[in-house]
Amino acid sequence: MRTKFKRYYNSLPPVSKAYGTICFLTTTAFQLGLINPLYIYLDYDLVVKQLQIWRLVTNFFFLGPFSINFAIRLLLIARYGVQLERGPFDKRTADFLWMMIFAALSLLVFSFVPALRSPFLGISLVFMLVYIWAREYPNAQVNISGLFTLKGFYLPWVMLGLNVIFGSQLLPDLMGIVVGHLYYFLTELHPRAGGRNILKTPLWVHKIVARWNLGVQANNPVQAEPTAGTAFRGRSYRIGR
Repeated sequence: MRTKFKRYYNSLPPVSKAYGTICFLTTTAFQLGLINPLYIYLDYDLVVKQLQIWRLVTNFFFLGPFSINFAIRLLLIARYGVQLERGPFDKRTADFLWMMIFAALSLLVFSFVPALRSPFLGISLVFMLVYIWAREYPNAQVNISGLFTLKGFYLPWVMLGLNVIFGSQLLPDLMGIVVGHLYYFLTELHPRAGGRNILKTPLWVHKIVARWNLGVQANNPVQAEPTAGTAFRGRSYRIGR
């Protein structure tokens, strides 16, 4: 069993694996009393006045305490994040990492608005992955707990409706949808309509991927260093749409 899990874990693509692992370790540390959420949540007053810059990053790694909701969010990363990285983003590790970075930066900008503020933006970031997956696999058949089947395109909206039924907050999911649509519009819809892709992956993101040897990037402008680290390195696979 341990060998099977190790084989599965090592086969995961690098970015989804890294993000999911950090989120799991953060919640584990919280449950063990090693981390107090008060020191990692997003608070712009503390960021600006006390220069607690780390809060701009750490708030994305806490998906809540161990619970069914936490398990669902981790599974969303393991399923939809991994499928994106193995499918549309196959051999495009830098592009996938840039999508995550752009989404995180966009969420931070939206959080400047008092009505849109949330102490932890990881839930929105995870839901962004679900939305992008739904746009990339609109005709995929998704089974919802064995109750009914729907097309992938409708998955984010059905999940949003289920959250309403079960009394969960809508704002994190809605922000994930908005940020996901913004990314998809700028990188897919706008260029298809004849516009220019203004959201190309920056060179410094390519350098990060090359430096740490994170997966593969087609037409990579930066050559990977032979001695680069291999943390969270995984293999990529393409799945049929």
